[in-house]
Amino acid sequence: MTEASTHPIAHAVTGTWRPPHPIDPAQVLWPLRRSSHDPTLRFEPGGIWRTSRTPQGSVTLHLSVTRPEIRYAAWGPGAEWAVAQLPELLGAGDDWSDLDTTGHPVLDRSRRAHPGLRIPRTTLVFESLVPAVLEQRVVGADARRSWRELVTRFGSPAPGPAPAGMRVAPSALEWGRIPSWEWHRAGVDPGRAATVLAAARVADGLQRTVSRGRGGPSVVGALRTVPGIGVWTAAEIVQRAHGDPDTVSVGDYHLPALVGWALIGRAVDDDGMLELLEPWRGHRHRVMRLIESSGVRVPRLGHRAPRVDHRRR
Repeated sequence: MTEASTHPIAHAVTGTWRPPHPIDPAQVLWPLRRSSHDPTLRFEPGGIWRTSRTPQGSVTLHLSVTRPEIRYAAWGPGAEWAVAQLPELLGAGDDWSDLDTTGHPVLDRSRRAHPGLRIPRTTLVFESLVPAVLEQRVVGADARRSWRELVTRFGSPAPGPAPAGMRVAPSALEWGRIPSWEWHRAGVDPGRAATVLAAARVADGLQRTVSRGRGGPSVVGALRTVPGIGVWTAAEIVQRAHGDPDTVSVGDYHLPALVGWALIGRAVDDDGMLELLEPWRGHRHRVMRLIESSGVRVPRLGHRAPRVDHRRR
Protein backbone atom coordinates (compact mmCIF):
# COMPACT_ATOMS: atom_id res chain seq x y z
CA MET A 1 0.00 0.00 0.00
CA THR A 2 1.36 3.41 -0.90
CA GLU A 3 1.63 6.05 1.76
CA ALA A 4 -1.76 7.63 2.33
CA SER A 5 -2.15 11.37 2.02
CA THR A 6 -4.67 13.75 3.57
CA HIS A 7 -6.01 16.57 1.43
CA PRO A 8 -7.13 19.44 3.65
CA ILE A 9 -9.76 20.78 1.24
CA ALA A 10 -11.59 17.51 0.64
CA HIS A 11 -10.57 16.08 4.05
CA ALA A 12 -9.87 12.77 2.30
CA VAL A 13 -7.28 10.11 2.95
CA THR A 14 -6.23 8.85 -0.47
CA GLY A 15 -3.76 6.43 -1.94
CA THR A 16 -3.34 3.17 -3.85
CA TRP A 17 -2.89 -0.44 -2.78
CA ARG A 18 -1.36 -3.22 -4.87
CA PRO A 19 -2.75 -6.58 -3.66
CA PRO A 20 -0.41 -9.56 -3.29
CA HIS A 21 -2.68 -11.62 -5.54
CA PRO A 22 -5.65 -10.87 -7.84
CA ILE A 23 -8.55 -9.29 -5.97
CA ASP A 24 -11.88 -8.20 -7.40
CA PRO A 25 -13.34 -5.76 -4.82
CA ALA A 26 -16.89 -6.08 -6.16
CA GLN A 27 -16.87 -9.87 -5.85
CA VAL A 28 -15.21 -9.74 -2.43
CA LEU A 29 -17.63 -7.19 -0.98
CA TRP A 30 -20.78 -8.61 -2.59
CA PRO A 31 -21.81 -10.59 0.54
CA LEU A 32 -21.84 -7.33 2.54
CA ARG A 33 -24.45 -5.68 0.32
CA ARG A 34 -28.12 -5.79 1.27
CA SER A 35 -29.77 -5.03 -2.10
CA SER A 36 -28.98 -2.37 -4.69
CA HIS A 37 -30.58 0.20 -2.37
CA ASP A 38 -28.40 -0.61 0.64
CA PRO A 39 -27.63 2.76 2.28
CA THR A 40 -24.23 1.48 3.46
CA LEU A 41 -22.81 -0.10 0.27
CA ARG A 42 -23.25 0.97 -3.35
CA PHE A 43 -21.70 -0.38 -6.54
CA GLU A 44 -21.55 2.55 -8.94
CA PRO A 45 -20.03 2.82 -12.46
CA GLY A 46 -17.15 4.85 -11.02
CA GLY A 47 -16.37 2.48 -8.19
CA ILE A 48 -17.61 1.13 -4.86
CA TRP A 49 -18.90 3.29 -2.01
CA ARG A 50 -19.03 1.84 1.51
CA THR A 51 -19.89 3.48 4.81
CA SER A 52 -18.99 2.05 8.18
CA ARG A 53 -18.76 2.87 11.87
CA THR A 54 -15.18 2.11 12.87
CA PRO A 55 -13.63 2.19 16.35
CA GLN A 56 -12.42 5.70 15.43
CA GLY A 57 -15.79 6.93 14.12
CA SER A 58 -17.81 6.97 10.92
CA VAL A 59 -16.21 6.69 7.49
CA THR A 60 -17.08 6.73 3.81
CA LEU A 61 -14.73 4.64 1.67
CA HIS A 62 -14.51 4.78 -2.12
CA LEU A 63 -12.68 2.12 -4.13
CA SER A 64 -11.82 2.00 -7.81
CA VAL A 65 -9.70 -0.52 -9.68
CA THR A 66 -6.81 0.49 -11.93
CA ARG A 67 -5.20 -2.94 -12.26
CA PRO A 68 -2.95 -4.05 -10.74
CA GLU A 69 -3.72 -1.35 -8.15
CA ILE A 70 -6.80 -0.39 -6.18
CA ARG A 71 -7.32 3.31 -5.56
CA TYR A 72 -8.96 4.37 -2.33
CA ALA A 73 -10.31 7.55 -0.79
CA ALA A 74 -11.77 7.78 2.69
CA TRP A 75 -13.57 10.58 4.52
CA GLY A 76 -14.57 11.02 8.14
CA PRO A 77 -13.09 10.36 11.61
CA GLY A 78 -12.62 6.66 10.77
CA ALA A 79 -10.73 7.28 7.51
CA GLU A 80 -7.25 6.33 8.76
CA TRP A 81 -8.61 3.18 10.41
CA ALA A 82 -10.49 2.14 7.29
CA VAL A 83 -7.46 2.63 5.06
CA ALA A 84 -5.25 0.62 7.42
CA GLN A 85 -7.83 -2.17 7.49
CA LEU A 86 -8.43 -2.16 3.71
CA PRO A 87 -6.27 -5.23 2.89
CA GLU A 88 -8.17 -7.30 5.47
CA LEU A 89 -11.50 -6.00 4.23
CA LEU A 90 -10.66 -7.13 0.69
CA GLY A 91 -9.37 -10.56 1.71
CA ALA A 92 -5.63 -10.08 1.35
CA GLY A 93 -5.07 -12.54 4.19
CA ASP A 94 -7.51 -15.12 2.80
CA ASP A 95 -5.23 -17.90 1.59
CA TRP A 96 -6.76 -20.25 -0.99
CA SER A 97 -3.52 -22.06 -1.84
CA ASP A 98 -4.51 -25.28 -0.03
CA LEU A 99 -7.96 -25.47 -1.63
CA ASP A 100 -8.02 -28.20 -4.28
CA THR A 101 -10.99 -27.91 -6.66
CA THR A 102 -9.56 -29.94 -9.53
CA GLY A 103 -11.85 -32.87 -8.74
CA HIS A 104 -15.07 -31.04 -9.53
CA PRO A 105 -15.78 -29.26 -12.83
CA VAL A 106 -18.21 -26.64 -11.46
CA LEU A 107 -15.83 -25.55 -8.73
CA ASP A 108 -12.81 -25.64 -11.00
CA ARG A 109 -14.51 -23.55 -13.68
CA SER A 110 -15.76 -21.03 -11.15
CA ARG A 111 -12.34 -20.68 -9.58
CA ARG A 112 -10.66 -20.10 -12.92
CA ALA A 113 -13.37 -17.65 -13.94
CA HIS A 114 -13.11 -15.65 -10.70
CA PRO A 115 -9.43 -15.43 -9.70
CA GLY A 116 -10.14 -12.28 -7.67
CA LEU A 117 -12.66 -13.93 -5.35
CA ARG A 118 -11.71 -13.78 -1.66
CA ILE A 119 -13.50 -13.85 1.72
CA PRO A 120 -13.83 -10.34 3.21
CA ARG A 121 -12.92 -9.60 6.82
CA THR A 122 -14.52 -6.41 8.14
CA THR A 123 -13.44 -7.01 11.78
CA LEU A 124 -16.65 -5.18 12.83
CA VAL A 125 -18.87 -7.73 14.55
CA PHE A 126 -21.97 -5.69 15.35
CA GLU A 127 -22.02 -4.26 11.84
CA SER A 128 -22.51 -7.79 10.47
CA LEU A 129 -24.72 -8.95 13.33
CA VAL A 130 -27.69 -6.62 12.82
CA PRO A 131 -28.49 -7.41 9.16
CA ALA A 132 -27.95 -11.13 9.86
CA VAL A 133 -30.51 -11.01 12.66
CA LEU A 134 -32.94 -9.08 10.48
CA GLU A 135 -32.69 -11.87 7.89
CA GLN A 136 -33.80 -14.56 10.36
CA ARG A 137 -36.96 -16.44 9.36
CA VAL A 138 -38.18 -13.91 6.78
CA VAL A 139 -38.00 -13.43 3.03
CA GLY A 140 -34.79 -11.68 2.02
CA ALA A 141 -36.54 -8.75 0.35
CA ASP A 142 -38.40 -7.95 3.57
CA ALA A 143 -35.22 -8.14 5.67
CA ARG A 144 -33.40 -5.85 3.27
CA ARG A 145 -36.26 -3.34 3.39
CA SER A 146 -36.16 -3.37 7.21
CA TRP A 147 -32.39 -2.78 7.15
CA ARG A 148 -32.74 0.09 4.69
CA GLU A 149 -35.52 1.79 6.64
CA LEU A 150 -33.86 1.50 10.05
CA VAL A 151 -30.43 2.64 8.85
CA THR A 152 -31.96 5.54 6.94
CA ARG A 153 -34.01 6.71 9.92
CA PHE A 154 -31.55 6.08 12.74
CA GLY A 155 -28.14 6.14 11.07
CA SER A 156 -26.01 9.23 10.54
CA PRO A 157 -25.05 11.11 7.36
CA ALA A 158 -22.22 9.57 5.35
CA PRO A 159 -19.04 11.70 5.55
CA GLY A 160 -17.62 13.17 2.37
CA PRO A 161 -19.09 13.12 -1.15
CA ALA A 162 -21.07 9.89 -0.83
CA PRO A 163 -23.96 9.25 -3.24
CA ALA A 164 -27.35 10.56 -2.19
CA GLY A 165 -29.14 8.37 0.31
CA MET A 166 -26.06 6.76 1.82
CA ARG A 167 -25.94 6.57 5.61
CA VAL A 168 -23.70 5.18 8.35
CA ALA A 169 -25.45 2.44 10.35
CA PRO A 170 -26.20 3.22 14.01
CA SER A 171 -23.75 2.27 16.73
CA ALA A 172 -24.64 -0.55 19.12
CA LEU A 173 -25.71 2.05 21.67
CA GLU A 174 -27.95 3.75 19.09
CA TRP A 175 -29.50 0.45 17.99
CA GLY A 176 -30.30 -0.19 21.63
CA ARG A 177 -32.23 3.07 21.89
CA ILE A 178 -34.61 2.42 18.99
CA PRO A 179 -38.14 2.23 20.50
CA SER A 180 -40.29 -0.85 20.00
CA TRP A 181 -42.79 0.88 17.73
CA GLU A 182 -40.03 1.83 15.28
CA TRP A 183 -38.98 -1.81 14.94
CA HIS A 184 -42.63 -2.66 14.32
CA ARG A 185 -42.93 0.14 11.77
CA ALA A 186 -39.94 -1.29 9.89
CA GLY A 187 -41.50 -4.75 9.78
CA VAL A 188 -39.30 -6.34 12.46
CA ASP A 189 -41.05 -8.67 14.90
CA PRO A 190 -40.37 -8.44 18.67
CA GLY A 191 -38.19 -11.56 18.66
CA ARG A 192 -35.63 -10.25 16.17
CA ALA A 193 -35.70 -6.80 17.77
CA ALA A 194 -35.02 -8.37 21.17
CA THR A 195 -32.02 -10.25 19.75
CA VAL A 196 -30.46 -7.03 18.42
CA LEU A 197 -31.07 -5.31 21.75
CA ALA A 198 -29.54 -8.22 23.68
CA ALA A 199 -26.48 -8.17 21.42
CA ALA A 200 -26.17 -4.38 21.80
CA ARG A 201 -25.76 -4.79 25.56
CA VAL A 202 -22.71 -7.04 25.08
CA ALA A 203 -21.37 -5.50 21.86
CA ASP A 204 -17.90 -4.82 23.30
CA GLY A 205 -17.48 -8.47 24.29
CA LEU A 206 -18.66 -9.66 20.88
CA GLN A 207 -16.18 -7.34 19.21
CA ARG A 208 -13.33 -8.89 21.18
CA THR A 209 -13.95 -12.21 19.41
CA VAL A 210 -12.11 -10.72 16.42
CA SER A 211 -8.88 -11.21 18.36
CA ARG A 212 -9.46 -14.98 18.23
CA GLY A 213 -8.78 -15.04 14.50
CA ARG A 214 -10.88 -16.04 11.51
CA GLY A 215 -13.94 -17.43 13.24
CA GLY A 216 -14.24 -21.13 13.95
CA PRO A 217 -16.15 -23.07 16.64
CA SER A 218 -15.00 -21.00 19.63
CA VAL A 219 -16.10 -17.73 18.04
CA VAL A 220 -19.39 -19.24 16.89
CA GLY A 221 -19.95 -20.48 20.44
CA ALA A 222 -19.28 -17.03 21.88
CA LEU A 223 -21.76 -15.40 19.49
CA ARG A 224 -24.40 -17.99 20.33
CA THR A 225 -24.39 -16.99 23.99
CA VAL A 226 -26.60 -14.08 22.90
CA PRO A 227 -30.26 -15.17 23.11
CA GLY A 228 -31.70 -15.40 19.62
CA ILE A 229 -28.41 -16.00 17.81
CA GLY A 230 -28.36 -19.53 16.48
CA VAL A 231 -26.04 -21.50 14.24
CA TRP A 232 -27.18 -19.82 10.99
CA THR A 233 -26.88 -16.26 12.31
CA ALA A 234 -23.51 -16.92 13.90
CA ALA A 235 -22.21 -18.33 10.62
CA GLU A 236 -23.40 -15.29 8.68
CA ILE A 237 -21.56 -13.04 11.14
CA VAL A 238 -18.23 -14.88 11.23
CA GLN A 239 -18.13 -15.19 7.45
CA ARG A 240 -18.16 -11.40 7.14
CA ALA A 241 -16.72 -9.93 10.31
CA HIS A 242 -14.05 -12.56 10.99
CA GLY A 243 -13.34 -13.74 7.44
CA ASP A 244 -14.19 -17.35 8.32
CA PRO A 245 -13.30 -19.58 5.35
CA ASP A 246 -15.06 -22.70 6.61
CA THR A 247 -18.20 -22.15 8.74
CA VAL A 248 -21.35 -23.07 6.79
CA SER A 249 -24.73 -21.33 7.10
CA VAL A 250 -26.69 -24.38 8.24
CA GLY A 251 -30.42 -23.74 8.31
CA ASP A 252 -30.53 -21.54 5.22
CA TYR A 253 -33.66 -21.87 3.11
CA HIS A 254 -31.82 -21.88 -0.24
CA LEU A 255 -28.23 -23.08 0.22
CA PRO A 256 -28.68 -26.88 0.53
CA ALA A 257 -30.55 -27.07 -2.76
CA LEU A 258 -27.94 -24.88 -4.47
CA VAL A 259 -25.06 -26.99 -3.19
CA GLY A 260 -26.83 -30.17 -4.21
CA TRP A 261 -27.58 -29.01 -7.75
CA ALA A 262 -24.04 -27.67 -8.20
CA LEU A 263 -22.24 -30.75 -6.93
CA ILE A 264 -24.49 -33.73 -7.74
CA GLY A 265 -27.35 -32.36 -9.85
CA ARG A 266 -30.17 -32.63 -7.32
CA ALA A 267 -31.43 -30.91 -4.17
CA VAL A 268 -30.33 -32.03 -0.71
CA ASP A 269 -31.12 -31.03 2.87
CA ASP A 270 -28.73 -29.56 5.47
CA ASP A 271 -27.25 -32.96 6.35
CA GLY A 272 -26.73 -33.73 2.69
CA MET A 273 -25.11 -30.35 2.13
CA LEU A 274 -22.63 -30.90 4.96
CA GLU A 275 -21.84 -34.38 3.64
CA LEU A 276 -21.13 -33.00 0.17
CA LEU A 277 -18.92 -30.22 1.54
CA GLU A 278 -16.98 -32.47 3.94
CA PRO A 279 -14.11 -33.18 1.47
CA TRP A 280 -13.34 -29.46 1.56
CA ARG A 281 -13.44 -29.04 5.36
CA GLY A 282 -11.42 -25.99 6.25
CA HIS A 283 -12.55 -24.35 3.00
CA ARG A 284 -16.30 -25.03 3.01
CA HIS A 285 -17.35 -21.38 2.94
CA ARG A 286 -14.86 -20.73 0.15
CA VAL A 287 -16.49 -23.56 -1.78
CA MET A 288 -19.89 -22.00 -1.09
CA ARG A 289 -18.69 -18.70 -2.58
CA LEU A 290 -17.42 -20.53 -5.65
CA ILE A 291 -20.80 -22.22 -6.07
CA GLU A 292 -22.66 -18.93 -5.64
CA SER A 293 -20.42 -17.36 -8.29
CA SER A 294 -20.62 -20.30 -10.68
CA GLY A 295 -23.88 -19.39 -12.35
CA VAL A 296 -25.59 -22.60 -11.20
CA ARG A 297 -29.25 -22.00 -10.39
CA VAL A 298 -31.81 -24.18 -8.63
CA PRO A 299 -34.80 -25.11 -10.81
CA ARG A 300 -38.05 -23.67 -9.47
CA LEU A 301 -39.95 -26.78 -8.54
CA GLY A 302 -41.82 -25.70 -5.41
CA HIS A 303 -43.53 -22.81 -3.74
CA ARG A 304 -41.67 -19.73 -2.60
CA ALA A 305 -41.48 -18.97 1.11
CA PRO A 306 -44.48 -16.91 2.22
CA ARG A 307 -43.92 -13.25 3.04
CA VAL A 308 -44.92 -12.15 6.52
CA ASP A 309 -45.76 -8.50 7.20
CA HIS A 310 -44.95 -7.99 10.88
CA ARG A 311 -46.25 -4.43 10.74
CA ARG A 312 -49.79 -5.84 10.76
CA ARG A 313 -49.28 -7.65 14.05
